[in-house]
Amino acid sequence: MKTALFFAVAAAAGALGLALPATPGFAQTLAATGAPAPVVRPLPAQGSPGAEDQSIRPFRIAVPEADLADLRRRVLATRWPERETVADHSQGVQLNKIQALVQYWGTDYDWRKAEAKLNALPQFVTTIDGLDIQFAHVRSKHPNALPLIMTHGWPGSILELLKVVGPLTDPTAYGGRAEDAFHLVLPTYPGYGFSGKPKGTDWGPQHVARAWHELMGRLGYKQYVSQGGDWGAIISEVMAVQAPAGLLGIHVNMPGTVPPDVVRQVRSGSPVPAGFSEVEKAAYASLDYFYNKGFGYAAMMNTRPQTLGYGLADSPAGMAAFFYEKFTEWTYSGKNAEKSLTRDEMLDDITLYWLTNTGASSSRSYWDAAQLGGGPFTAVDIPAVPVAVTIFPGEIYRAPRKWAEQNFHKLIYWNEVGKGGHFAAWEEPELFSAELRAAFRSLRKPSVNASATTKNAR
Repeated sequence: MKTALFFAVAAAAGALGLALPATPGFAQTLAATGAPAPVVRPLPAQGSPGAEDQSIRPFRIAVPEADLADLRRRVLATRWPERETVADHSQGVQLNKIQALVQYWGTDYDWRKAEAKLNALPQFVTTIDGLDIQFAHVRSKHPNALPLIMTHGWPGSILELLKVVGPLTDPTAYGGRAEDAFHLVLPTYPGYGFSGKPKGTDWGPQHVARAWHELMGRLGYKQYVSQGGDWGAIISEVMAVQAPAGLLGIHVNMPGTVPPDVVRQVRSGSPVPAGFSEVEKAAYASLDYFYNKGFGYAAMMNTRPQTLGYGLADSPAGMAAFFYEKFTEWTYSGKNAEKSLTRDEMLDDITLYWLTNTGASSSRSYWDAAQLGGGPFTAVDIPAVPVAVTIFPGEIYRAPRKWAEQNFHKLIYWNEVGKGGHFAAWEEPELFSAELRAAFRSLRKPSVNASATTKNAR
């Protein structure tokens, strides 16, 4: 893998750890917001035992053309199996669907457009507990904007959040109010994209949650909120359980609310429990479908991620099919992914995984989490931190409010919307942004950023 990552570090006096990224207009944007200039942070003294470089370094993506040529060559040389023997997608991705997507990938798709979108953001990397964490940090121009850390999921990436950057940081330009603005921190999950790949097994959700709190502190945010679906929901909920000082609340769009006994009944194939309401019966049916007909991908990653990784590292078409199945299953599209996401959007995400060779390392994140037990939907008891929830109709399961009220003891917001699926920010960015504004409105305080230091300008 020859993908090159180019870091631009200021030629300031001595070993300084921060500079403005080479993003056109970023310096002008900061000036327009009235934000203070970035503060450079000295590196730890050489030879300090246990010292870690906590500097925040600018980051920019520049994929060599040779890598893109190699990808096209591999795509066009794909050896295809015969078509499925059923008339629907019950055996998996249908041949005609994936062939059309992969053919486009090898002929007309342009990665440079996705690269330009990512490089238009202020991007950085910092080292936390020995692992490089890459992230985007987009400050709002509006005073008293609320700091928000948002975490992507699998098979997603920071790309699935790009459509909401504008509406959340500059709501007045999208029909919102200035007082609903956010400063956004968008980290890349360990083992995904341009973040580092863990070399051990100690980067499960608890560790990631602690790292996110450390990241917000390094950026000077003493109070903030967290949001996510998929992995982002899991990490946000773990953060809420850990309840670090300064975490004001969380919003999730894939809540962990399923009582453990219900998970056991679903996975054993038991009939729906007597006495369930219609809403609970619908949730049970969705969970039954997921665990008994759609869980194969997760079972493999939970138990044999390394074996799976060889195919994901060697075959672009294999990776595309593995991810495309989830775009088909989890979007609010009637099993027709292209109704919710464009071919370019899906391929931007798949190509990011391919170019960073993170098929195996992202799969191992499932193994790391599985060692702790539980599951993505199992109820998480959050006694103290406020929780907000939006239910999208195309989610893997639609959580009943009754279940949420049993374990989210400070449920400050609940809304069930009429469109959107698992990739809510990607599929319905306008609706998603409106939900976050409403969900966190009660947690805003005029002084929420008053104590933030000039490090916020990064």
